[in-house]
Amino acid sequence: MKIYTKTGDKGNTSLLSGERVPKYHERIEAYGTIDELNSFVGLLRSANLQKEDNEFLIKIQHHLFNIGSLLALGDKKVKFKMPEITEKDILEMEQEMDKIDQKLPPLKSFVLPGGEQTVAYCHVCRSICRRAERLIVKISLENKIDENLTKYINRLSDYFFLLSRKIANEKNFEEIKWKA
Repeated sequence: MKIYTKTGDKGNTSLLSGERVPKYHERIEAYGTIDELNSFVGLLRSANLQKEDNEFLIKIQHHLFNIGSLLALGDKKVKFKMPEITEKDILEMEQEMDKIDQKLPPLKSFVLPGGEQTVAYCHVCRSICRRAERLIVKISLENKIDENLTKYINRLSDYFFLLSRKIANEKNFEEIKWKA
C-alpha cells in the first residue's frame, strides 16, 4: 500500500466520516495539534525517564491517538466502533498527578519553562496541550464533542507541568521562579 493518495493535492482532506474539508478546517487543526503533541511526547519518552513515567507516557500516547480519531470523526455517523476517553481515564490521570504532587515541595511561585532539556520537553508538551485544548473547546461550541476529551486534555497539561517539576526535583535542577 502506498502512503500517498494524491487526494489532498488540492488542499482538501477527508474526515473519518468521509466528509471532505479544507486542510485548514478546525477539526484538522485540532487533531493535527494532538498529533504534534503525541510526537513531542515521543521525544520526551526518548529522554532518560524512570520506567513508570515512560509507561504512563505510552498510555497517554494511546489516548492521544484515540482523541485524534474522535476529533477526525466529523458530524456524520460511521459504521465502525470509535475509541472513547472515559471518566476512568481522567481519574487515572488525576491519581497519577496526586502521586507526583505528594513528593514535590509546595509551589509558591510560577516557574519558568526550561532549566534542563527533559524539563523543557515537558513544558513544550504542556504548551502544545493547552493549544489543543483551546482548539477542542472552539470546536465544541458548534459541534458535539464528548466533554471527556476536554477534561482529559485539561488534566494532561497539568500532568506535564507536574512531570516537569518531578524530573527537575529528581535531577536536582533548581526551578527558575518567575520574577514580576
